[in-house]
Amino acid sequence: MIILGVILIILGYVLSIPILYTIGIILAVVGLILTILGAVGRGVGGRKTYF
Repeated sequence: MIILGVILIILGYVLSIPILYTIGIILAVVGLILTILGAVGRGVGGRKTYF
């Protein structure tokens, strides 16, 4: 999720498409939050790791 977010951020910046940039930021932030929650031992949706 984090990797997809970073790819969308880069594509949105290079292609000058603001919606890709915005979606990329949202995905990256959600991915980071899920990773942090999994690292502290609180699984979300039955999973401790999201790739």
